[in-house]
Amino acid sequence: MTTRPTPLLVLDVVGLTPAILEHMPRLTALADAGSRAELGTVLPAVTCTVQSTLLTGALPREHGIVGNGWYFRDLGEVLLWRQHNALVGGEKLWHAARRAHPGYTVANVCWWYAMGADVDWTVTPRPIYHADGRKDPDCYTRPPELHDRLTARLGPFPLFQYWGPGAGIASSRWICRAAEQIMAEHSPDLTLVYVPELDYDLQRHGPAGPYVAAAAARLDLVLMPLLDAAAAREATVVVLSEYGITKASFPVHVNRALRAEGLLTVYTQAGMEYLDPWTSRAFAVSDHQIAHIYVADPADLRRVHKLCEALPGVAQVLDESGKSEYGLDHARSGELVLIAEPEAWFTYYYWLDDARAPDFARLVDIHRKPGYDPAELFFDPAGPAAARTRAAAALLRKRLGMRYLMNVIGLDAGAAAVRGTHGRLPSDPRHAPLLLCSRPGAAARPRYAAVEVKGLLLGLAGLTESA
Repeated sequence: MTTRPTPLLVLDVVGLTPAILEHMPRLTALADAGSRAELGTVLPAVTCTVQSTLLTGALPREHGIVGNGWYFRDLGEVLLWRQHNALVGGEKLWHAARRAHPGYTVANVCWWYAMGADVDWTVTPRPIYHADGRKDPDCYTRPPELHDRLTARLGPFPLFQYWGPGAGIASSRWICRAAEQIMAEHSPDLTLVYVPELDYDLQRHGPAGPYVAAAAARLDLVLMPLLDAAAAREATVVVLSEYGITKASFPVHVNRALRAEGLLTVYTQAGMEYLDPWTSRAFAVSDHQIAHIYVADPADLRRVHKLCEALPGVAQVLDESGKSEYGLDHARSGELVLIAEPEAWFTYYYWLDDARAPDFARLVDIHRKPGYDPAELFFDPAGPAAARTRAAAALLRKRLGMRYLMNVIGLDAGAAAVRGTHGRLPSDPRHAPLLLCSRPGAAARPRYAAVEVKGLLLGLAGLTESA
Protein backbone atom coordinates (compact mmCIF):
# COMPACT_ATOMS: atom_id res chain seq x y z
CA MET A 1 0.00 0.00 0.00
CA THR A 2 1.58 3.29 -1.09
CA THR A 3 -0.88 5.92 0.17
CA ARG A 4 -0.57 6.97 3.76
CA PRO A 5 -3.28 5.62 6.10
CA THR A 6 -5.84 8.03 7.48
CA PRO A 7 -4.52 9.25 10.85
CA LEU A 8 -6.57 8.13 13.84
CA LEU A 9 -6.97 9.60 17.31
CA VAL A 10 -8.56 7.02 19.62
CA LEU A 11 -9.72 8.39 22.97
CA ASP A 12 -10.58 5.96 25.76
CA VAL A 13 -12.84 8.16 27.89
CA VAL A 14 -13.44 5.86 30.82
CA GLY A 15 -17.01 5.82 32.10
CA LEU A 16 -18.53 7.59 29.09
CA THR A 17 -22.15 6.54 28.59
CA PRO A 18 -25.22 8.07 26.93
CA ALA A 19 -26.26 9.49 30.32
CA ILE A 20 -22.86 11.15 30.79
CA LEU A 21 -22.63 12.40 27.20
CA GLU A 22 -25.61 14.67 27.88
CA HIS A 23 -23.28 16.88 29.96
CA MET A 24 -20.53 17.07 27.30
CA PRO A 25 -21.54 19.43 24.46
CA ARG A 26 -18.23 19.21 22.56
CA LEU A 27 -18.30 15.42 22.39
CA THR A 28 -22.01 15.52 21.58
CA ALA A 29 -21.29 17.84 18.65
CA LEU A 30 -18.62 15.43 17.40
CA ALA A 31 -21.10 12.56 17.50
CA ASP A 32 -23.88 14.60 15.89
CA ALA A 33 -21.63 15.63 13.01
CA GLY A 34 -20.21 12.13 12.73
CA SER A 35 -21.72 8.90 14.01
CA ARG A 36 -22.33 6.94 17.19
CA ALA A 37 -23.10 3.39 18.29
CA GLU A 38 -23.52 1.28 21.38
CA LEU A 39 -20.36 -0.54 22.38
CA GLY A 40 -20.60 -3.99 23.88
CA THR A 41 -18.01 -4.68 26.55
CA VAL A 42 -16.57 -7.92 27.95
CA LEU A 43 -16.55 -9.65 31.31
CA PRO A 44 -14.98 -8.43 33.46
CA ALA A 45 -15.71 -4.87 32.38
CA VAL A 46 -12.50 -3.49 33.87
CA THR A 47 -9.71 -1.44 32.31
CA CYS A 48 -6.99 -4.00 31.60
CA THR A 49 -9.36 -6.62 30.22
CA VAL A 50 -11.41 -4.31 28.02
CA GLN A 51 -8.42 -2.43 26.61
CA SER A 52 -6.74 -5.72 25.74
CA THR A 53 -9.88 -6.86 23.91
CA LEU A 54 -10.20 -3.58 22.02
CA LEU A 55 -6.60 -3.76 20.81
CA THR A 56 -6.48 -7.48 19.96
CA GLY A 57 -10.04 -8.24 18.88
CA ALA A 58 -9.88 -11.26 21.17
CA LEU A 59 -11.61 -12.40 24.35
CA PRO A 60 -9.76 -13.00 27.66
CA ARG A 61 -9.50 -16.72 26.89
CA GLU A 62 -7.11 -15.72 24.08
CA HIS A 63 -5.31 -12.58 25.27
CA GLY A 64 -5.10 -13.77 28.89
CA ILE A 65 -5.98 -10.53 30.67
CA VAL A 66 -8.66 -11.89 33.00
CA GLY A 67 -8.82 -8.75 35.16
CA ASN A 68 -6.72 -5.85 36.38
CA GLY A 69 -4.70 -8.54 38.13
CA TRP A 70 -4.76 -12.17 39.12
CA TYR A 71 -2.97 -14.83 41.15
CA PHE A 72 0.31 -15.64 39.45
CA ARG A 73 0.44 -19.33 40.30
CA ASP A 74 4.06 -19.71 39.22
CA LEU A 75 5.10 -16.91 41.59
CA GLY A 76 2.67 -17.61 44.42
CA GLU A 77 1.66 -13.93 44.45
CA VAL A 78 -1.37 -11.80 43.73
CA LEU A 79 -0.27 -8.98 41.43
CA LEU A 80 -2.40 -6.15 40.06
CA TRP A 81 -1.59 -3.43 37.57
CA ARG A 82 1.41 -5.05 35.94
CA GLN A 83 2.69 -3.04 32.98
CA HIS A 84 4.57 -5.31 30.57
CA ASN A 85 2.87 -5.67 27.20
CA ALA A 86 4.16 -9.24 26.88
CA LEU A 87 1.41 -10.30 29.31
CA VAL A 88 -1.13 -9.59 26.55
CA GLY A 89 -1.52 -12.42 24.07
CA GLY A 90 -2.85 -12.16 20.55
CA GLU A 91 -2.12 -9.88 17.63
CA LYS A 92 -2.24 -6.19 18.52
CA LEU A 93 -3.91 -3.58 16.35
CA TRP A 94 -0.61 -2.08 15.22
CA HIS A 95 0.73 -5.47 14.13
CA ALA A 96 -2.25 -5.92 11.82
CA ALA A 97 -1.81 -2.35 10.57
CA ARG A 98 1.87 -2.92 9.81
CA ARG A 99 1.09 -6.00 7.77
CA ALA A 100 -0.97 -3.79 5.51
CA HIS A 101 1.28 -0.73 5.73
CA PRO A 102 4.89 -1.31 6.83
CA GLY A 103 6.15 1.63 8.84
CA TYR A 104 2.75 2.35 10.43
CA THR A 105 3.48 4.56 13.44
CA VAL A 106 1.77 4.46 16.84
CA ALA A 107 1.75 6.62 19.97
CA ASN A 108 0.41 5.14 23.20
CA VAL A 109 -0.41 7.80 25.76
CA CYS A 110 -1.39 6.01 28.98
CA TRP A 111 -3.30 3.01 27.65
CA TRP A 112 -2.41 0.08 29.88
CA TYR A 113 0.30 -2.53 29.24
CA ALA A 114 2.34 0.16 27.51
CA MET A 115 5.79 -0.84 28.73
CA GLY A 116 7.63 -3.08 26.29
CA ALA A 117 5.02 -2.56 23.55
CA ASP A 118 6.60 -2.24 20.12
CA VAL A 119 5.08 1.15 19.36
CA ASP A 120 6.93 4.31 18.37
CA TRP A 121 6.09 6.66 21.25
CA THR A 122 5.03 5.62 24.74
CA VAL A 123 3.95 7.60 27.80
CA THR A 124 2.78 5.78 30.92
CA PRO A 125 2.69 6.63 34.66
CA ARG A 126 5.78 5.39 36.47
CA PRO A 127 6.74 6.79 39.89
CA ILE A 128 10.32 7.28 41.03
CA TYR A 129 10.87 4.72 43.78
CA HIS A 130 13.70 6.09 45.89
CA ALA A 131 15.95 3.78 47.88
CA ASP A 132 14.77 5.29 51.18
CA GLY A 133 11.13 4.44 50.45
CA ARG A 134 10.00 7.81 49.09
CA LYS A 135 7.83 7.85 45.97
CA ASP A 136 7.82 10.82 43.61
CA PRO A 137 5.52 11.40 40.63
CA ASP A 138 6.94 10.74 37.18
CA CYS A 139 6.30 8.85 33.96
CA TYR A 140 8.08 6.39 31.69
CA THR A 141 8.52 7.33 28.04
CA ARG A 142 9.84 5.75 24.92
CA PRO A 143 12.01 7.09 23.42
CA PRO A 144 13.67 8.27 26.65
CA GLU A 145 14.25 11.83 25.41
CA LEU A 146 10.48 12.31 25.09
CA HIS A 147 10.34 12.44 28.90
CA ASP A 148 12.31 15.67 29.16
CA ARG A 149 10.47 17.35 26.30
CA LEU A 150 7.09 16.61 27.89
CA THR A 151 8.02 17.51 31.46
CA ALA A 152 9.78 20.72 30.36
CA ARG A 153 6.52 21.90 28.86
CA LEU A 154 3.93 20.29 31.11
CA GLY A 155 5.74 19.69 34.40
CA PRO A 156 6.05 16.28 36.07
CA PHE A 157 3.29 13.79 35.46
CA PRO A 158 0.70 14.49 38.21
CA LEU A 159 0.71 11.01 39.70
CA PHE A 160 -1.13 11.96 42.88
CA GLN A 161 -3.95 13.40 40.78
CA TYR A 162 -4.03 10.23 38.67
CA TRP A 163 -5.15 8.01 41.57
CA GLY A 164 -5.87 8.40 45.28
CA PRO A 165 -7.87 10.92 47.31
CA GLY A 166 -6.46 13.76 45.19
CA ALA A 167 -7.35 12.17 41.83
CA GLY A 168 -8.92 14.69 39.49
CA ILE A 169 -8.83 16.64 36.25
CA ALA A 170 -5.12 17.58 36.44
CA SER A 171 -4.00 14.13 35.28
CA SER A 172 -6.41 14.01 32.33
CA ARG A 173 -5.35 17.52 31.32
CA TRP A 174 -1.67 16.52 31.38
CA ILE A 175 -2.37 13.39 29.34
CA CYS A 176 -4.34 15.30 26.70
CA ARG A 177 -1.69 18.02 26.40
CA ALA A 178 1.03 15.35 26.08
CA ALA A 179 -0.93 13.71 23.26
CA GLU A 180 -1.24 17.08 21.50
CA GLN A 181 2.51 17.60 21.74
CA ILE A 182 3.30 14.16 20.35
CA MET A 183 0.84 14.65 17.50
CA ALA A 184 2.35 18.06 16.67
CA GLU A 185 5.95 16.84 16.77
CA HIS A 186 5.61 13.37 15.23
CA SER A 187 2.25 12.99 13.44
CA PRO A 188 1.62 9.34 14.41
CA ASP A 189 -0.67 7.31 12.20
CA LEU A 190 -2.44 6.10 15.36
CA THR A 191 -2.59 7.99 18.66
CA LEU A 192 -4.10 6.11 21.61
CA VAL A 193 -5.06 8.31 24.56
CA TYR A 194 -6.45 7.10 27.91
CA VAL A 195 -8.53 9.74 29.75
CA PRO A 196 -9.45 8.69 33.32
CA GLU A 197 -11.24 11.72 34.81
CA LEU A 198 -14.82 10.39 34.84
CA ASP A 199 -13.73 7.25 36.67
CA TYR A 200 -12.98 9.18 39.85
CA ASP A 201 -16.16 11.13 40.58
CA LEU A 202 -18.43 8.37 39.30
CA GLN A 203 -16.92 5.89 41.78
CA ARG A 204 -16.99 8.49 44.54
CA HIS A 205 -20.48 9.83 43.96
CA GLY A 206 -22.32 7.37 41.71
CA PRO A 207 -23.45 7.73 38.10
CA ALA A 208 -25.84 10.66 38.59
CA GLY A 209 -26.02 14.00 40.32
CA PRO A 210 -24.30 17.39 40.28
CA TYR A 211 -20.80 16.05 40.93
CA VAL A 212 -20.94 13.86 37.86
CA ALA A 213 -22.40 16.56 35.62
CA ALA A 214 -19.65 18.95 36.72
CA ALA A 215 -16.92 16.35 36.14
CA ALA A 216 -18.24 15.61 32.65
CA ALA A 217 -18.40 19.31 31.76
CA ARG A 218 -14.82 19.86 33.01
CA LEU A 219 -13.53 16.97 30.96
CA ASP A 220 -15.37 18.17 27.85
CA LEU A 221 -13.44 21.44 28.04
CA VAL A 222 -10.13 19.62 28.57
CA LEU A 223 -10.75 17.45 25.50
CA MET A 224 -11.58 20.40 23.25
CA PRO A 225 -8.00 21.45 22.27
CA LEU A 226 -7.06 17.84 21.52
CA LEU A 227 -10.12 17.38 19.31
CA ASP A 228 -9.31 20.64 17.53
CA ALA A 229 -5.73 19.50 16.98
CA ALA A 230 -6.98 16.25 15.46
CA ALA A 231 -9.34 18.13 13.15
CA ALA A 232 -6.51 20.42 12.04
CA ARG A 233 -4.49 17.42 10.83
CA GLU A 234 -7.59 15.80 9.30
CA ALA A 235 -7.43 12.86 11.66
CA THR A 236 -10.46 10.69 12.26
CA VAL A 237 -11.42 10.75 15.93
CA VAL A 238 -12.86 7.68 17.65
CA VAL A 239 -14.09 8.07 21.23
CA LEU A 240 -14.94 4.95 23.17
CA SER A 241 -15.33 3.76 26.72
CA GLU A 242 -14.55 0.53 28.53
CA TYR A 243 -17.58 0.40 30.80
CA GLY A 244 -20.30 2.46 32.40
CA ILE A 245 -20.29 3.00 36.14
CA THR A 246 -23.46 2.10 37.99
CA LYS A 247 -24.74 2.67 41.50
CA ALA A 248 -22.94 0.92 44.37
CA SER A 249 -24.80 0.33 47.63
CA PHE A 250 -22.87 -2.30 49.57
CA PRO A 251 -19.53 -4.11 49.64
CA VAL A 252 -19.23 -7.90 49.80
CA HIS A 253 -16.36 -9.24 51.93
CA VAL A 254 -15.85 -12.56 50.19
CA ASN A 255 -12.39 -13.25 51.67
CA ARG A 256 -13.72 -12.79 55.18
CA ALA A 257 -16.41 -15.37 54.44
CA LEU A 258 -13.78 -17.79 53.14
CA ARG A 259 -11.66 -17.20 56.21
CA ALA A 260 -14.58 -17.76 58.57
CA GLU A 261 -15.01 -21.20 56.97
CA GLY A 262 -11.34 -22.06 57.49
CA LEU A 263 -10.54 -21.92 53.78
CA LEU A 264 -8.39 -18.78 53.77
CA THR A 265 -5.32 -18.57 55.97
CA VAL A 266 -3.11 -15.69 57.03
CA TYR A 267 0.33 -15.28 58.54
CA THR A 268 1.29 -12.61 61.06
CA GLN A 269 4.24 -10.25 61.25
CA ALA A 270 4.59 -7.30 63.65
CA GLY A 271 0.99 -7.86 64.73
CA MET A 272 -0.28 -7.47 61.16
CA GLU A 273 -2.05 -10.17 59.16
CA TYR A 274 -1.13 -10.99 55.58
CA LEU A 275 -2.95 -13.20 53.12
CA ASP A 276 -1.17 -16.54 52.79
CA PRO A 277 -1.88 -17.75 49.25
CA TRP A 278 0.55 -20.66 49.58
CA THR A 279 -1.45 -22.45 52.26
CA SER A 280 -4.98 -21.12 51.69
CA ARG A 281 -7.42 -23.66 50.34
CA ALA A 282 -9.42 -20.87 48.72
CA PHE A 283 -9.11 -17.08 48.44
CA ALA A 284 -10.48 -14.32 46.23
CA VAL A 285 -8.78 -11.76 44.04
CA SER A 286 -11.47 -9.09 44.08
CA ASP A 287 -11.76 -6.70 41.15
CA HIS A 288 -14.75 -4.36 41.35
CA GLN A 289 -17.84 -6.53 40.64
CA ILE A 290 -15.85 -9.62 39.70
CA ALA A 291 -13.87 -11.91 41.99
CA HIS A 292 -11.62 -14.75 40.90
CA ILE A 293 -11.73 -17.55 43.49
CA TYR A 294 -8.58 -19.67 43.51
CA VAL A 295 -9.20 -23.13 44.96
CA ALA A 296 -6.12 -25.26 45.62
CA ASP A 297 -7.81 -28.67 45.87
CA PRO A 298 -10.52 -29.68 43.38
CA ALA A 299 -12.16 -31.62 46.20
CA ASP A 300 -13.07 -28.24 47.79
CA LEU A 301 -14.74 -26.80 44.68
CA ARG A 302 -18.27 -27.87 45.53
CA ARG A 303 -17.98 -26.54 49.10
CA VAL A 304 -16.55 -23.20 47.96
CA HIS A 305 -19.15 -22.89 45.20
CA LYS A 306 -21.96 -23.42 47.69
CA LEU A 307 -20.49 -20.97 50.19
CA CYS A 308 -20.04 -18.21 47.60
CA GLU A 309 -23.45 -18.80 46.05
CA ALA A 310 -25.07 -18.14 49.44
CA LEU A 311 -23.26 -14.85 50.06
CA PRO A 312 -25.54 -11.77 49.95
CA GLY A 313 -24.52 -9.68 46.94
CA VAL A 314 -23.35 -12.58 44.76
CA ALA A 315 -25.43 -12.92 41.59
CA GLN A 316 -23.59 -15.77 39.85
CA VAL A 317 -20.82 -18.27 40.48
CA LEU A 318 -19.13 -19.29 37.24
CA ASP A 319 -17.62 -22.75 37.04
CA GLU A 320 -15.71 -24.05 34.00
CA SER A 321 -18.74 -23.99 31.73
CA GLY A 322 -19.77 -20.57 33.01
CA LYS A 323 -16.30 -19.14 32.40
CA SER A 324 -16.35 -20.57 28.90
CA GLU A 325 -19.68 -18.88 28.18
CA TYR A 326 -18.11 -15.46 28.92
CA GLY A 327 -14.73 -16.13 27.31
CA LEU A 328 -12.97 -16.27 30.69
CA ASP A 329 -11.74 -19.86 30.43
CA HIS A 330 -8.05 -19.04 30.68
CA ALA A 331 -5.45 -20.60 32.98
CA ARG A 332 -5.03 -17.29 34.82
CA SER A 333 -8.68 -17.23 35.91
CA GLY A 334 -9.76 -18.56 39.27
CA GLU A 335 -11.31 -22.00 39.51
CA LEU A 336 -14.53 -20.08 40.15
CA VAL A 337 -15.48 -16.53 39.16
CA LEU A 338 -18.06 -14.50 41.08
CA ILE A 339 -20.28 -11.84 39.54
CA ALA A 340 -21.80 -9.34 41.95
CA GLU A 341 -25.41 -8.25 42.04
CA PRO A 342 -26.06 -4.88 40.35
CA GLU A 343 -25.37 -2.63 43.38
CA ALA A 344 -22.78 -4.83 45.09
CA TRP A 345 -18.99 -5.00 44.69
CA PHE A 346 -16.22 -7.15 46.19
CA THR A 347 -13.61 -5.97 48.69
CA TYR A 348 -10.25 -7.68 49.09
CA TYR A 349 -10.46 -7.47 52.93
CA TYR A 350 -9.48 -10.69 54.68
CA TRP A 351 -8.76 -9.55 58.28
CA LEU A 352 -11.47 -9.82 60.93
CA ASP A 353 -10.12 -7.12 63.25
CA ASP A 354 -9.03 -3.71 61.89
CA ALA A 355 -6.30 -3.57 64.52
CA ARG A 356 -4.63 -6.46 62.71
CA ALA A 357 -4.96 -5.10 59.18
CA PRO A 358 -1.64 -4.68 57.35
CA ASP A 359 -0.26 -1.15 57.26
CA PHE A 360 -0.65 -0.96 53.47
CA ALA A 361 -4.43 -1.25 53.88
CA ARG A 362 -4.51 2.38 55.03
CA LEU A 363 -2.30 3.58 52.15
CA VAL A 364 -2.73 4.19 48.46
CA ASP A 365 -0.83 1.05 47.52
CA ILE A 366 -2.18 -0.58 44.38
CA HIS A 367 0.67 -3.08 44.07
CA ARG A 368 0.64 -4.68 47.54
CA LYS A 369 -3.09 -5.05 48.05
CA PRO A 370 -4.30 -8.46 46.84
CA GLY A 371 -7.33 -6.90 45.17
CA TYR A 372 -8.76 -3.60 43.98
CA ASP A 373 -9.55 -0.96 46.63
CA PRO A 374 -11.81 1.96 45.60
CA ALA A 375 -11.59 3.30 49.17
CA GLU A 376 -8.28 4.77 47.98
CA LEU A 377 -10.31 7.54 46.32
CA PHE A 378 -11.32 8.94 49.73
CA PHE A 379 -9.64 10.42 52.76
CA ASP A 380 -10.78 8.12 55.57
CA PRO A 381 -14.53 8.88 55.91
CA ALA A 382 -14.37 7.87 59.59
CA GLY A 383 -12.15 10.90 60.24
CA PRO A 384 -11.42 12.92 57.09
CA ALA A 385 -10.02 15.93 58.94
CA ALA A 386 -7.57 13.78 60.88
CA ALA A 387 -6.62 11.98 57.65
CA ARG A 388 -5.84 15.29 55.96
CA THR A 389 -3.73 16.31 58.96
CA ARG A 390 -1.77 13.06 58.69
CA ALA A 391 -1.33 13.69 54.98
CA ALA A 392 0.05 17.19 55.62
CA ALA A 393 2.47 15.86 58.24
CA ALA A 394 3.62 13.12 55.86
CA LEU A 395 4.23 15.64 53.08
CA LEU A 396 6.31 17.76 55.44
CA ARG A 397 8.43 14.76 56.35
CA LYS A 398 8.83 14.00 52.66
CA ARG A 399 10.04 17.54 51.90
CA LEU A 400 12.54 17.23 54.71
CA GLY A 401 13.88 14.03 53.15
CA MET A 402 12.53 11.85 55.95
CA ARG A 403 10.62 8.58 55.74
CA TYR A 404 6.87 9.01 55.86
CA LEU A 405 3.64 6.98 55.84
CA MET A 406 0.59 8.37 54.01
CA ASN A 407 -1.91 6.42 56.14
CA VAL A 408 -5.07 8.25 55.09
CA ILE A 409 -7.34 5.53 53.66
CA GLY A 410 -10.35 4.16 55.52
CA LEU A 411 -11.14 0.48 55.90
CA ASP A 412 -14.79 -0.52 56.35
CA ALA A 413 -15.82 3.14 56.45
CA GLY A 414 -13.97 3.69 53.18
CA ALA A 415 -15.68 0.74 51.55
CA ALA A 416 -19.09 1.98 52.72
CA ALA A 417 -18.43 5.38 51.10
CA VAL A 418 -18.11 4.00 47.54
CA ARG A 419 -21.10 5.02 45.42
CA GLY A 420 -20.18 3.78 41.95
CA THR A 421 -18.84 0.50 40.56
CA HIS A 422 -18.46 -1.58 37.40
CA GLY A 423 -17.36 -4.98 36.16
CA ARG A 424 -20.68 -6.66 35.35
CA LEU A 425 -22.06 -6.60 31.85
CA PRO A 426 -24.45 -3.64 31.58
CA SER A 427 -28.20 -4.09 31.79
CA ASP A 428 -29.24 -0.48 31.03
CA PRO A 429 -28.10 1.05 27.69
CA ARG A 430 -27.99 4.53 29.26
CA HIS A 431 -25.17 3.34 31.53
CA ALA A 432 -23.36 1.21 28.94
CA PRO A 433 -20.25 2.09 26.92
CA LEU A 434 -20.38 4.23 23.78
CA LEU A 435 -18.49 4.48 20.52
CA LEU A 436 -18.39 7.87 18.78
CA CYS A 437 -16.68 8.75 15.50
CA SER A 438 -16.04 12.11 13.86
CA ARG A 439 -16.65 10.61 10.41
CA PRO A 440 -20.29 10.52 9.24
CA GLY A 441 -21.56 7.02 8.65
CA ALA A 442 -18.41 5.39 10.01
CA ALA A 443 -20.28 3.62 12.78
CA ALA A 444 -22.56 1.97 10.27
CA ARG A 445 -24.28 -0.35 12.74
CA PRO A 446 -26.21 0.55 15.90
CA ARG A 447 -23.98 -1.67 18.04
CA TYR A 448 -20.44 -3.01 17.95
CA ALA A 449 -18.94 -5.69 20.16
CA ALA A 450 -15.62 -4.91 21.82
CA VAL A 451 -13.95 -7.64 19.73
CA GLU A 452 -15.00 -5.76 16.57
CA VAL A 453 -13.30 -2.47 17.43
CA LYS A 454 -9.88 -3.55 16.15
CA GLY A 455 -11.33 -4.30 12.71
CA LEU A 456 -13.35 -1.08 12.72
CA LEU A 457 -10.22 0.99 13.45
CA LEU A 458 -8.28 -0.74 10.68
CA GLY A 459 -11.10 0.07 8.29
CA LEU A 460 -11.20 3.72 9.36
CA ALA A 461 -7.47 3.94 8.76
CA GLY A 462 -7.94 2.59 5.22
CA LEU A 463 -6.44 -0.79 6.17
CA THR A 464 -7.97 -4.21 6.59
CA GLU A 465 -6.99 -7.16 8.77
CA SER A 466 -6.82 -9.35 5.68
CA ALA A 467 -4.50 -6.99 3.79
